Amino acid sequence: MSVLKPAVGTAATRFAEREYQICITARMVEDSRTYWAAIGGGPLYAILLAKRLYAPQAIYVTEDGVIAPEPVLPLDPMITGVASRPNYRALMWSNMNGVTEHAQLGYMDYGILNSLQVDPYGNINSTWLGTYPAEGRRMNGPGGADAIASLCWRTILMVDHQRRKFVSRVDFISSPGFLDGTPDARERAGLPHDTGPWRVVTPWAVFDYEEGSHHLRLIARAPFVTVQQIVEEMGFQPRLSPEIEVLELPTEEELLVLRAELDVRGQTTGVGRWVEQQEDGTWRFWQEKGGPLPF
Repeated sequence: MSVLKPAVGTAATRFAEREYQICITARMVEDSRTYWAAIGGGPLYAILLAKRLYAPQAIYVTEDGVIAPEPVLPLDPMITGVASRPNYRALMWSNMNGVTEHAQLGYMDYGILNSLQVDPYGNINSTWLGTYPAEGRRMNGPGGADAIASLCWRTILMVDHQRRKFVSRVDFISSPGFLDGTPDARERAGLPHDTGPWRVVTPWAVFDYEEGSHHLRLIARAPFVTVQQIVEEMGFQPRLSPEIEVLELPTEEELLVLRAELDVRGQTTGVGRWVEQQEDGTWRFWQEKGGPLPF
């Protein structure tokens, strides 16, 4: 059984890594489910793309607590919170505390987050890089991500596929995953039963968590990378599913919505490398400036 919905449209042959990551996440979104999405960037673009093509009845809540908005597109609604354009025609203007209470009562099916670091058990760091508190660098912090990761039934994490992102131990736990990986670790920490990390989505792969061990497990890969390439660009060895699915490519229809209706300035999707299929069927990465990077 596929880990994603079938893609809508014609397969693209040139796209940005971040565009593909958003398309993959959008195909996971289920109709008539509730999603609490981090402000800005990939998480909100993924839910908006899904509502446009795959799950029109999905309901999303912004990180700062606005329920079911209809953002004014394509007027760059994803960079700010507590503002009129991204929250236009919302069902309700609540706040982070109000939506947290909804999540505590079990009304938030999924959370969608991004992160600086993630470890094998889904713990997320968005606070501190380095040895806390002795030395290092303070980052922006989790905002509402701690509540999202703690209280939603399932959490989807979007992260760039880079070795520095996948670490054996996060420098700081900003938002909890399965903590030490033991079966009842979240419950012992006071978190709701049967909640926690569900999927990790990168531009190269999709991961879930192995039952019992709660260890990150590779279940699907992009067609332009191998399992070996995926593992080599990680700071720890993930578990490997017995059958690793090959994901469908992004489609021209998905990319049209992203480029013409959502991220029209390329502030999120234009960051990073581009992937292009050659005439002989092979793939190359292209830098933002400069020539191709062979695999």
